[in-house]
Amino acid sequence: MDPMPTDTPTTPATDRHHIRTPAPASLVVTLVLGALTALPPLSMDMYLPALPEVTGALRSPAATVQLTLTACLMGMALGQLVVGPMSDKWGRRRPLLAGMVVYVIATAACALAPGAGVLIGCRLVQGLAGAAGIVIARAVVRDLYDGVAMARFFSTLMLISGVAPVVAPLIGGQVLRLTDWRGVFVVLTVVGALLCLVVWRGIPETLPPEQRHDGGVVQALQTMRGLLADRVFTGYVLAGGLSFAALFAYISASPFVIQDIYHASPQTFSLLFGLNSVGLVLVGQINGKVLAGRFSLDVVLGIGLAVVVLAAGALLLMTSGVFGRPGLVPVAAGLFVLMSAMGLAMPNTSAQALMRSRNAAGSASALLGTSTFLLGAVASPLVGIAGEHTAVPMAVVQLGCALAAVVCFAGLCRPWQRRDAA
Repeated sequence: MDPMPTDTPTTPATDRHHIRTPAPASLVVTLVLGALTALPPLSMDMYLPALPEVTGALRSPAATVQLTLTACLMGMALGQLVVGPMSDKWGRRRPLLAGMVVYVIATAACALAPGAGVLIGCRLVQGLAGAAGIVIARAVVRDLYDGVAMARFFSTLMLISGVAPVVAPLIGGQVLRLTDWRGVFVVLTVVGALLCLVVWRGIPETLPPEQRHDGGVVQALQTMRGLLADRVFTGYVLAGGLSFAALFAYISASPFVIQDIYHASPQTFSLLFGLNSVGLVLVGQINGKVLAGRFSLDVVLGIGLAVVVLAAGALLLMTSGVFGRPGLVPVAAGLFVLMSAMGLAMPNTSAQALMRSRNAAGSASALLGTSTFLLGAVASPLVGIAGEHTAVPMAVVQLGCALAAVVCFAGLCRPWQRRDAA
């Protein structure tokens, strides 16, 4: 067994905010944490039905418009590297509230963007600010829970945040009936402002002063280096990030695959996307309510990764014409299976990684989120490398990422060698 990285916290000056001793989260805190983790998919998925429209409105090619997704992901990745250590030093509330305020401003700016370049820049800032909700929500869960209980809570968060991918494309499709793509960002601005208010009123401080780290950037980098030196932690981080990259290949390519290749309407695309999200949420609940505690988290994780590989392989065979020209139904079925299997992979990689970082949850959460969004950002432009009229690149990227996730899980985590696997 590899040693877990450890850090010795120092006590900063007394925080004027109320500190709650870590305890099981209340219903309000649970709902707010779920909303914070739902904000990134909401920001992404409401916008997806509008991607083909944006290419025409801004007179930009699809590959350029897809960079608006990449920029948002890059921002979320880099922002977590900053916000995570900040939350270990100053607590969870203040960085979270600051990030939410900037998110609202950046989202409003997206609605006013005159061209693709400005929109890409605004999406980058939106991602940087939105990172606060992602990384701090995970850190708060680590403050409150451990072991199987943490995996179950992540599954609960998936249930709450999973509503966003279900309803977001549906809302986006309906918004497009009433207005253009800019209206999507207006709605997101309102949602962000309301969530900012709820966070201010409903989220207590969960990191007591005596558990905070008083160091600056140097100590934060040392902490992250110590975490990455843990082979098992790094294996879970990479396996989770590569799984998300396979998922984001679908998110980035599916508007063009479903609407341009199979000539479905934005509303049909939204319905199919919502069904796939339902599958992810349902499997995530099976993971948390049925499998966690009965089976090793590593066993369930391995099964989830295997199913993702099989689904991605089937999609590659179908889209490359091995079985002739497939219709929308079999391709949609393959995507449904792939999305659903993420309900086994994603909660368990997060739980296993964070269990190896008890004294640096913010930094660990930052590394977990950064790798996830960076790998997703790399996958996004690759799916359009052969143009808008073939789904083969999407399937190739999905299969490659899934296989790489299996290699990282097996080669670095080596669960069969660790008696302490949950």
